[in-house]
Amino acid sequence: MCGICGKLTPELICQKCKIKLKNYEIFNIEDYSKTSSFFDEHIYMLWYSGEIRKAILNYKFNDKSYIYETFVNILKNNEKICKKISSYDIMIPIPISKKRFKQRGYNQSSIFAKKVANILKIKYLDKAILKIKNNQPQSVLNQEERIENVQNVYKINEKYIPMLNNKKILLIDDIFTTGSTANECSKILKQIEAKEIGIFTIAKD
Repeated sequence: MCGICGKLTPELICQKCKIKLKNYEIFNIEDYSKTSSFFDEHIYMLWYSGEIRKAILNYKFNDKSYIYETFVNILKNNEKICKKISSYDIMIPIPISKKRFKQRGYNQSSIFAKKVANILKIKYLDKAILKIKNNQPQSVLNQEERIENVQNVYKINEKYIPMLNNKKILLIDDIFTTGSTANECSKILKQIEAKEIGIFTIAKD
């Protein structure tokens, strides 16, 4: 089944959608090291619009976890981005709350990150960052509200601190809009003296 349009096909992406994808593919690396952000760079593959937006919403909310394979397939065909990701020591997915995990049955960032880490032979730590509050969905808030909404929502799992100290860490999420969630998770990693922090998202809004 095609992960973009949902039509039956022996491939992860049908030929028609492969052509359409060219309109959304970016494969970009943005430098944040000279900004006030706590992360150093943002790596992303696609624009969050049109067919990609529909696919990600299906992936997150419509019980279509298999779509992660489509996004992994898009990523592994880009040598530059794979090489960049491989420069990191550890990969950590942005966590979701226990309540949302129970509703959804999976963390969309986690299943994607685990597969990529396995392909690229990077250490994968699923529980290194914990979400300790079930805050409002970021998608319903404006930029100012998003910053406030993620404050004190995440914490480092203490048993992982020795593994994270002085390491290059790549945080994995599905969508980058204002970067508030990524920045909050990066802040607590910097507090335990992570060496460098990158953000990877499937798409950018």
